[in-house]
Amino acid sequence: MTSWLHWVDLLGVAVFAIAGTLMAYKKHMDGFGVIVLASVTAIGGGTLRDMILDLPVFWVQDPSFFYAILAAAFATIIWLRTRQTFPMRYLLFADAFGLAFFNVMGLQKALSYGAPPLIAIGLGTMTGVFGGLIRDVICREIPLVLKGELYATTCILGGASYVTALLCGLSVPWCMLIGFSVTLACRLAAMRWHWHLPVFQAHKEVLDE
Repeated sequence: MTSWLHWVDLLGVAVFAIAGTLMAYKKHMDGFGVIVLASVTAIGGGTLRDMILDLPVFWVQDPSFFYAILAAAFATIIWLRTRQTFPMRYLLFADAFGLAFFNVMGLQKALSYGAPPLIAIGLGTMTGVFGGLIRDVICREIPLVLKGELYATTCILGGASYVTALLCGLSVPWCMLIGFSVTLACRLAAMRWHWHLPVFQAHKEVLDE
């Protein structure tokens, strides 16, 4: 079981590293910038999660995560060099898959170390969104979590579905699959149909005289 979860975690790191590499390409960064952006995107959320849980940071204990980052970044660079254009949807799709992977992995790890379900859902959400937030701040972009279509909310929905499946007696792999699928489906649907949480109505900018 532990070995299976480790491979899923590596896959999530690789997917988020791809998203970081795509953003680095969009911003015309050099090789060092690509590695930095791919790394912070891939391990930022998990680092925060482990620090909150007072656990050894996962990538410090296991260098295979950096091998996954380097392999994903290198493969993405080779692929991008064959492309003439860069559709933004590539970045958004990679980010959506990484978000879903890290949400369920963060939630599962928090539960395995005794966190209550509500706290575990919050930690899963942080694991999913924090790496992308750091990436966007470095690139001087408004973070996806703070604008546009549903983002962190999809992690909460996916986390709630995971916990519900667990309470119904399903095994951990099935709970992870359900949580991943709900998170990913909600994020892709939000991108497709522009679902968002309304806060402010459209208004004209008013300047003080």
